[in-house]
Amino acid sequence: MQPSPLRRVLLYVAAIVIAIWTTAPFVWLIISSLSYKVDLLQRPLRWIPTRITLENYTDLLVGTGEAAQQAAQFLAALKSSLIVALGATAICLVLGTFAGYALTRLTFPGSRYYLLILMAGQLLPPVTIVIPLYVILRAMDLLDKQLGLVIVYISFILPLVVWILRGYFASIPSELEDAARIDGTTRIGALFRIVLPLAGPGLASTAIFAFIAAWNEYLYAFVYSAVDAKTVPVLIGEFSTKLGLEYLRMAAAGVLAALPPVLLALIFQRFIIRGLTSGAVK
Repeated sequence: MQPSPLRRVLLYVAAIVIAIWTTAPFVWLIISSLSYKVDLLQRPLRWIPTRITLENYTDLLVGTGEAAQQAAQFLAALKSSLIVALGATAICLVLGTFAGYALTRLTFPGSRYYLLILMAGQLLPPVTIVIPLYVILRAMDLLDKQLGLVIVYISFILPLVVWILRGYFASIPSELEDAARIDGTTRIGALFRIVLPLAGPGLASTAIFAFIAAWNEYLYAFVYSAVDAKTVPVLIGEFSTKLGLEYLRMAAAGVLAALPPVLLALIFQRFIIRGLTSGAVK
């Protein structure tokens, strides 16, 4: 049954409104990062700047003079964010693969309730466990260290990874593994030779979701890092001087910080779509 013309028009209008509502802040972020401060203060406001400058980006990446220290801090924070996000994503993907497969294919005491207990921890507000985690990290001498942030990020990313991968593994017929095991393959062999290749799109999309969650995290990074493990979101929040906030550099840093997740989503777009729709049609 085809939707009526009026309904189609309303759907298109709603989609356009949602798209504008979603992308307008990011578009303004890009415009601000390419503008001079005096142009942003003009009235009436101009969406298309008359002058474009890359000064805000060069100050962040290869700053000289007073901007040199800020550029060094930004590059160090960018490196720290990459290490923490990639490390947490890799560990969560490995552990989540085995845990999700076990919950899908194996039966063990408490298997029916394990996933519910795992996800119940996600109901706790992050602020409620900030102090306990701080005490643990201080006792382990992991404060202001990238390894400490990786461990903390695993605590809230791993349940999400297990939940998502369990759904992907459940969409793969178990008869394929049974046939492989009849031919002499072990359960682990069937996992690596049969299940994981078929779950490739799901693994790719899950990895991207985990990376974005780790990359954008602010609260834990703000509390548990000071200098050495400071990440990009924390550093952007510190862009201030005696004269006020440096909005233009914050905008440029925001654009640069958004590039890795956006590029990953664009490069692996087809895997994300296939992963999100896997199991929808038998």
